[in-house]
Amino acid sequence: MGGVAYLFDATLLAGQSQLVSDFNAARDNEYEEIVDRCEDFLRQVSKEYDENHFTYAELEENDVDLVKLKGWIERIRGRDVFGAAGLEATIEAFERCEKSLEDYAARVYTEEGEGPLSS
Repeated sequence: MGGVAYLFDATLLAGQSQLVSDFNAARDNEYEEIVDRCEDFLRQVSKEYDENHFTYAELEENDVDLVKLKGWIERIRGRDVFGAAGLEATIEAFERCEKSLEDYAARVYTEEGEGPLSS
């Protein structure tokens, strides 16, 4: 495989505030979508409680979903070069998901007869 790479150094002559605003709006849209997915995640975990589903399979499935959310956040943060405002709410929503899954995992371990994990 061959290829050529070019490296440019560019200076924005006009419209910097609009550029920053546009980049931040795009990231905020992505962050908002993650917050929505976090709400979906919390509803799913709540449904596990409602349906009394405390199994390793359900725990693993939810853990996979949480890992996907974390990866998605990390990718967006990599593009968030101007510090979009939506990051804070996204981190808070993700932390609620982590806590919810921790509590659910403790319940799964209790139901499966292993007791909660010790740190």
